[in-house]
Amino acid sequence: METVLKPVQPSHPSSKGIRVAWGILLVILALNAFGGGYYALAGAEGVPVEWLRGSPFHSYFIPGLFLMTIIGGGSLITAILVFAGHKKAFLWNLVLCLVIFAWLIVQVSIIGLVSFMQPATALAVMLILLLSLVYKNRVLSANNNLRNI
Repeated sequence: METVLKPVQPSHPSSKGIRVAWGILLVILALNAFGGGYYALAGAEGVPVEWLRGSPFHSYFIPGLFLMTIIGGGSLITAILVFAGHKKAFLWNLVLCLVIFAWLIVQVSIIGLVSFMQPATALAVMLILLLSLVYKNRVLSANNNLRNI
């Protein structure tokens, strides 16, 4: 008589929900960065240029371009990798989170803490990082359990 092994899911049942929440937060982050980047590229009406004194910038164009392309584009690419379950999603996410934290540190050191969006973005990035770590831990744990069958 042959022993038949039942297929085992490669991850914890709630891992898909974690991955979806992780991806949705990345999409929201991307949309926010695209909006902020566009606003900065369009001249950032109502945002004092004086805040840039002492920085290498004379307008919000370069910071807006960085926000739109690197942070917005990076967030969107990472979200796509997360939704696709790509093996590089975690690495992209880790690099993205480090870039955003660096962006926030530089931003606050230049213009100060001037918007609720700065701490809100930092909290969102911490949550994104936490979700990615939980997801990776569950997938690794499930894969280790599969090896023990």
